[in-house]
Amino acid sequence: MDFRWLVVVPASVVLGLLFDWLNVPASWILAAIVSSGSVALISQRDMPVNKHFYSLSRGFIGIMAAVPLTLSSAGQLIKYVPMGVAVGIASVAFCMVGGLLLAKMQKGAISRETGVLSLLPGGASMMPPLADELGANFRYVALTQYLRLLCVSISLPLLVTFMPHPAGDSDASLEASTTWWVILLVLAIAAFGEPLGKKLHMPVASVMGPIVITVVVSFFLPDGITMQPLEIFRILAFLSIGWVCGGGLSMPTLRHFGRQLPATFGLIALILASCATLALPVMAVFDITYFEAYLATSPGALETVLALSSEGGAGPIVVSLQIIRLILVLTVAAYLPQILNFLFRGRRKGRGKGITSA
Repeated sequence: MDFRWLVVVPASVVLGLLFDWLNVPASWILAAIVSSGSVALISQRDMPVNKHFYSLSRGFIGIMAAVPLTLSSAGQLIKYVPMGVAVGIASVAFCMVGGLLLAKMQKGAISRETGVLSLLPGGASMMPPLADELGANFRYVALTQYLRLLCVSISLPLLVTFMPHPAGDSDASLEASTTWWVILLVLAIAAFGEPLGKKLHMPVASVMGPIVITVVVSFFLPDGITMQPLEIFRILAFLSIGWVCGGGLSMPTLRHFGRQLPATFGLIALILASCATLALPVMAVFDITYFEAYLATSPGALETVLALSSEGGAGPIVVSLQIIRLILVLTVAAYLPQILNFLFRGRRKGRGKGITSA
């Protein structure tokens, strides 16, 4: 038994409660990173997380990602699909270019997969598990994704204060009741979603398996029942991600991340500006306020977006466009190696011909 966990676990809980009380974005993940990272740095040894616990936690992450899809009606999503796809493709493409540029700027210090996954707009809690499975630097991806999440979550409430809000109430909510048998169902999906996903040859089965199963199962649930995991399951999932990322920190890792900070901050700022620009055509096409369009195109921080949307009386377009883009982000992340191979296949062939002719 590693007795360092007797320090890390209580410290993570105390810090998580404190950060949550202070409304710090990604409070439990950040608390776990700080706690496990501090102990790992002091002891100068990694703190590996139990693989079965981490697998179950990734299942919870997949279920949480699927819940917004199950709470939006098909008609609502279909109405906004064309614009949602256009906005999603534009924002994902911009972030992919930014990620590839980041990898090129660092001259081999960051792989293409790492650069793209670190900047994809949304699904911050899912990117580290995806990066881990795809062989990317999941610690750098996690630190960058939560830096983006922090920037978005802090800037959103400040910016929307100066935007005129629409009149009316929003139905964009993730709250719904649950029952004991749904709790057992959630546990079963979290535990067996990955093995089933692998049998069905799903990409990144650890996350995509639970997502697909959750969406399918939700069609058979009674009205008012949601697959949203209990708060304790959500906290455990977030803590596991933070422990995995923080437990492997070392001074070389921190120095490596620190060297990339100027470029990372610059690209995050450009992503925020590009998404704010994408809100203009959305506002014009659907004749809505810029407040609604800006929330609909915001790069991530879904929980903050939905809270501000509900408080400000925004319409269903906010959650609809966010969900459509989340689907695109997950699809791109799951097939990222194949996408990058396709994009750079021609260049590799060209280099090969040049070497042959020489």
